[in-house]
Amino acid sequence: MVRGIALILLALGIPSLSAAETMSFGDSIGLLAKSCGAEIVANCRGVNPDSTRLKECLSRNRDVLSQQCASDYLGAFDAIQKRVAARVTVANACQREIVKVCGGSTKETSKSIPCLVSTPKGISNNCLKAVDDAGYR
Repeated sequence: MVRGIALILLALGIPSLSAAETMSFGDSIGLLAKSCGAEIVANCRGVNPDSTRLKECLSRNRDVLSQQCASDYLGAFDAIQKRVAARVTVANACQREIVKVCGGSTKETSKSIPCLVSTPKGISNNCLKAVDDAGYR
C-alpha cells in the first residue's frame, strides 16, 4: 500500500519536474508575477529587476512572503538559470553543425540558430537536444 502511494506520488511529480526544466523565460516571469507580484511591489521597490537582484530581494524578505510566492519563486529562478545555461551549451553541443551544416561561426552562434532549427538533416541528437533545452524549437 505504501509503495503504491509512493509510486503514484512519483508519477504525479515527474511531469511537473520536466515542465520546470523546460520552462520558457516568459512562463518563468509569468509565474513570478502571478505568485509574487504583490511581494515584489511591497518589498522590492527600487530593486533592479534582473533575476539575481530580484531573487536576492525575495530571499531577504522570506519571512513576509505569501505561501504561494515562497513555494514558487525559487523554482522560477531555477528555470531561468537552466534556460540561460542551455543557451550557452548550444555553441558547444553544435560546433560541428554550426560550421559544417550551417556555414556559420561558433563565435556568433545566434546567427546559426535558424539553420539549426530548420535543417534536421545532418544535425546530431546532442545538438538537437541542446537546441530544444535552450527553447529555440
